[in-house]
Amino acid sequence: MATQDNKTTISNLLVIVGLLIMLVMAILPLLNINLMWMRWAFAAGAAIVLVARIMGASYNGPVLRIKRLHRLLILSAILYCGSAATMFYSPGTNDWIAFLLAGLVMQVYASWMIDYENKKQQK
Repeated sequence: MATQDNKTTISNLLVIVGLLIMLVMAILPLLNINLMWMRWAFAAGAAIVLVARIMGASYNGPVLRIKRLHRLLILSAILYCGSAATMFYSPGTNDWIAFLLAGLVMQVYASWMIDYENKKQQK
């Protein structure tokens, strides 16, 4: 059985791997390098991030705000999957960037606020 710490570590590593895959695959189309397999790799990275966020989303502390922020991280992963779906739905356009940026903004906000709330709880 995996302990909660091991589960969190694995989840965090999967998020990093998924986001790195998405980063590389998001930069290449902006440089006019468009290959069919890049969409599949981006979608795989988005799916990895979603699975990792769901797997590591169990916050059992007393602060409701942190629990909501963890849910916001899951929502950002869902937006990444929406971005991947948009890559397949309209392949010639850059509409997928809107979903990607919305997920990015949510993830940055939630990450900063989780860190802030954890520091506030330690005081």
